[in-house]
Amino acid sequence: MQEVRIESIDLNTKERLEVEKFLSTFNLFFDRDIEYTIVAKKGEDILGTCSCSGKVLKCFAVQEGLQGEGIASKLLTHMTNFLFDRGIYEFFIFTQPKNLPIFKGLNYREVYTVKEVSLLEGGVANVKQYIKKMYEKSGLQDTKRAALVMNCNPFTLGHRYLIEIAAKQNKEVVVFIVQEDRSIFPFEVRLNLVKKGTEDLKNVHVLPGGNYIISSATFPSYFIREQSQRTKAFVKLDAGIFSHYIAPIFHIDKRYIGTEPYCPITKQYNKALLNILPKNGIQVVEVTRISKDGKAISASEVRNLIKKEQFEDLKELVPKTTYEYLISREAQPIIEKIQRSDIL
Repeated sequence: MQEVRIESIDLNTKERLEVEKFLSTFNLFFDRDIEYTIVAKKGEDILGTCSCSGKVLKCFAVQEGLQGEGIASKLLTHMTNFLFDRGIYEFFIFTQPKNLPIFKGLNYREVYTVKEVSLLEGGVANVKQYIKKMYEKSGLQDTKRAALVMNCNPFTLGHRYLIEIAAKQNKEVVVFIVQEDRSIFPFEVRLNLVKKGTEDLKNVHVLPGGNYIISSATFPSYFIREQSQRTKAFVKLDAGIFSHYIAPIFHIDKRYIGTEPYCPITKQYNKALLNILPKNGIQVVEVTRISKDGKAISASEVRNLIKKEQFEDLKELVPKTTYEYLISREAQPIIEKIQRSDIL
């Protein structure tokens, strides 16, 4: 009798196509950002599969009728050991809510669930302890404050204006910078540009967003393929985690957002926040974005000007600190990457 064996696959060969075909029988898709994939096999037959991107596990599936035979445990144990070997000791799974019992039975802990998706954590990850440590490390006092969540790719005068408005209207403001490195400007660069660009606003505190302010770039598409549905599920999960865990610890009673005239995904995100957060006791303040020559200032326009090498025009769109960085030698690799890229 053949034993079930766990194998990694070469993502650049037909093995990937075999996994895609297997996932398709569950109406699942193979996410584009996958870095490592394993399969459970008996002979040449795939019985199950699991993949990861960074510390996020995804594209998990086990053949119908075999869920109770330990295949899920073998896959997740192998993937856990792989992540441990890479120095990753906390990991996350986005999955359909119907799969919650499988993962809970394998010592994964539920963080938050909405109708379309559940987020679970494993390893040393612990959402309550993590947010508590974030707060303690921030040095903030126990007082009501407003919050903003920003990517800042890079930091523009539009971002600065929104923070200024919040700073004028509130005793304290905390700005969370999305920590996932899926942007052209790396996280540490984005964080430092916002810190330097708001140094004069003494009631503003700029902090890393951490593991639980979710980036839409890492939110999976493998079981929610349609973009509008995926955005809807993502924002419900993101807003739920923010309301349930982050806002209470950080004493947040307001969240500021900027109007979105261009990007339909961000516009949908804002609409959902306006609906969800007030139900959880958090006021949402939507601020009209500032414009230059009749066009709202945006990070994408900044990147477009960089691509066109129109650096003088950047002075009208970014703070002095951002401009000085953009023309520095340190920024040159990023500038070259933007100019080579077809995607802004």
